Amino acid sequence: MAAPKSRTSHTRTRQRKAQWLGSLKSPGTTVCSSCGEVTQMHRACPECGHYRGRQAIEKKAEGEEKKRS
Repeated sequence: MAAPKSRTSHTRTRQRKAQWLGSLKSPGTTVCSSCGEVTQMHRACPECGHYRGRQAIEKKAEGEEKKRS
């Protein structure tokens, strides 16, 4: 196995780490065409349940919660 010829300096290490952290991107976001909320791309809207112009997830209205008996 190869061994390093000389020690890697703190500056070199930090530069490498900063470049790697800078390359990470946040997930793509888009605006829901139905309700206008910001959502992740290629996923149903968590607020209204729409995806690509149709209802993908049945969301209950705020007043219609399950009553425990």
